[in-house]
Amino acid sequence: MNLSLRWAEIRAGFERPFWVANISELFERLSYYAAFASLARYLHETLNFGVERASSLTGLFGGLVWFMAVFGGAVADRLGFRRALSLAYFILSISYFLLGSIGASWLAPVRDAMPLVVLVSIVLALPALGVALVKPSVVGTTARASTENVRSIGYSIYYTLVNVGSFFGPLLASWVHKHISVENVFRVAALSVFVMFFLVLILFQEPRKAEGAKTASLGEVTKNFFTVLSNPRFMLFLLIFTGYWIVFWQEFIALPLYISAYIDPKADTELILVTDPLVVICFTMLISYLFKKMRAFHAITLGTLISSLAWIILIVRPTVLMAVVTLVGVAIGEIIQQPRYYEYISRLAPAEQQGTYMGFAFLPLGIGSLVGGKFSGWLMYHYGEQLHRPKMIWWSVVAVGVATTLLLWIYDRLLRLDDGNTA
Repeated sequence: MNLSLRWAEIRAGFERPFWVANISELFERLSYYAAFASLARYLHETLNFGVERASSLTGLFGGLVWFMAVFGGAVADRLGFRRALSLAYFILSISYFLLGSIGASWLAPVRDAMPLVVLVSIVLALPALGVALVKPSVVGTTARASTENVRSIGYSIYYTLVNVGSFFGPLLASWVHKHISVENVFRVAALSVFVMFFLVLILFQEPRKAEGAKTASLGEVTKNFFTVLSNPRFMLFLLIFTGYWIVFWQEFIALPLYISAYIDPKADTELILVTDPLVVICFTMLISYLFKKMRAFHAITLGTLISSLAWIILIVRPTVLMAVVTLVGVAIGEIIQQPRYYEYISRLAPAEQQGTYMGFAFLPLGIGSLVGGKFSGWLMYHYGEQLHRPKMIWWSVVAVGVATTLLLWIYDRLLRLDDGNTA
């Protein structure tokens, strides 16, 4: 097929809900990663939590956001994607505003009524309610509002736009942190998603369902949820893949604290975190094309290995420049596996369970962040503050990634579910 025909096929293959949902996702990711990029140091340096507690709370923020997406997928199937998205953006705008206002005078009575760690934990949990509805709704819309022959391109577009938001989020956080205050990073994030609330209400139309599909009843939603939950091979795959995210989230949990403590306390860690999404934006289409003939599961396994081994660069030479190079390597592995991961799961899902399956697709991200936060906090405290051997932090991270790759390879040989696609 020549280029002009392929372009016409792509233009015709995506309906308006696809574009509205994915553009709104760009701004949701901008808000999320602006908050995430500043959070660890905000907790440690502004709210005066110790490094172990700050790491755990940062992991809690990321973990609950993604863990709740499992339930959000089932709810989105029931509510419909339009109502789910508008509700989500309203919740997120309130949540980020509260996160930036923890130290405000008007919250003093609340701060005095409970330990600070309890208040912070509650506030950090609130964004999870919004993102839990956004992610499966956008990914589910991508599945419904794109034709079969361009669906894999649709997921590449989705992932590219996610990373456009991921790029501008830390960049925005860096500017706001420098020129205004770190608290206002979270308030700007709130404004971004509040605008998306109106965008969805005005422009988003519920994407078509598969022919003959009906809105699921509450009982059917519950049944779908437990049907997926009781699929042992699928759940084992998600559990194994959690290891990838334990490794990946260290760039937001451990890396900013590590750079500040052991490399350069004046380093702009928010700006450094722009590296990963910038690489993804620039090279997703190229790398997706180069690896398009590789089976989806093999791409997932290879990407996991590359992202894991990339941290050795920082071990060999712990400088700000090498931290940037490390994130380039992490991003290349991410590009290879992540769009194919969503494609793999979407092909496993029956039409009436798209939201539920895609909700479960985010379970490894949530568990990985929850476990990764605790893991990172222990590593930073044990190897950094107690033993003064900070390089062991990253050797431990690499070990988790290599073990995950090995388990994925064994799973592929023995138990992998057939997605019906040889590519």
